[in-house]
Amino acid sequence: MKKKLFLWLFVLPVSLFLLVQLYYLVHILWWINHNPESTSFMRHQEVVLQEKDPKFVLKHKWVSYDKISNHLKRAVIAAEDDGFVDHDGVEWEALQKAYEKNKKKGKVVSGGSTITQQLAKNLFLSGERSYLRKGEELIITYMLEMCMDKERILEIYLNVVEWGVGVFGAEAASQHYYGVSASKLSMPQAARLGVMLPKPRYYDKNQGSAYLQKRTEMILRRMNYAELP
Repeated sequence: MKKKLFLWLFVLPVSLFLLVQLYYLVHILWWINHNPESTSFMRHQEVVLQEKDPKFVLKHKWVSYDKISNHLKRAVIAAEDDGFVDHDGVEWEALQKAYEKNKKKGKVVSGGSTITQQLAKNLFLSGERSYLRKGEELIITYMLEMCMDKERILEIYLNVVEWGVGVFGAEAASQHYYGVSASKLSMPQAARLGVMLPKPRYYDKNQGSAYLQKRTEMILRRMNYAELP
């Protein structure tokens, strides 16, 4: 009886947890040299949008790292994670600040995520905000950093991140907002796209936002100091 109880309460949950981690790791190893066709977040958004319009098709086109403007790479790093090339995937000070903010609010409103953490979430997890999901995100983050170099992490991130309503990746975003390829983005265009990332659906519908313009001007000044991998 005690053995059965031990099996159900400990061995089976731990085994299931390890199998899930193995599933994530196998995918990450595959993506070192192969491009992901979609992400968990993309598939979720597609379902949501197709409930409103069954004919809706996501805008997404993969382009290689060298076909993405360095202006956009610098803008995204400056806006989202200025320590990207130096940290090991997690900025613990930022996480502590996010925790304190969440504690004051009484709910999870801030994540303190790096680019690698955001990629981990987009690739595998739901948009739910919880500390349990955050823990899984950290595990996947360290898997990504262990298996991939920074350039590959940034390449995948720029190709799968959400940039508007049904708009995913740098190429689709460049075409959607400016009618140019990701390789042709100017500095102001790139800065504006970088600023949109925390709330892409909102800014897609509110492109005249005064905050968006003000923040864009600030990121423009910081871009030249952003270090690329």
